[in-house]
Amino acid sequence: MAVVCPECDTPILIDPDEVEEGETLHCDECGMELEVVSTDPLEIAPVDIVSYDDEDDTLAIEEDEE
Repeated sequence: MAVVCPECDTPILIDPDEVEEGETLHCDECGMELEVVSTDPLEIAPVDIVSYDDEDDTLAIEEDEE
């Protein structure tokens, strides 16, 4: 099955039986990191790296205050 990269519109061939929700992939054309958000139907979305960094920074600050 093919899905389309949301950044560059390149078709990406993915076998839904070979991936799991939460798995990350990379677009070969533009390099965008994508996450499998659903396997039925197959759906991908860009990984939001900034929000993960924000959560980690907040956790580190809370640990320093103790």
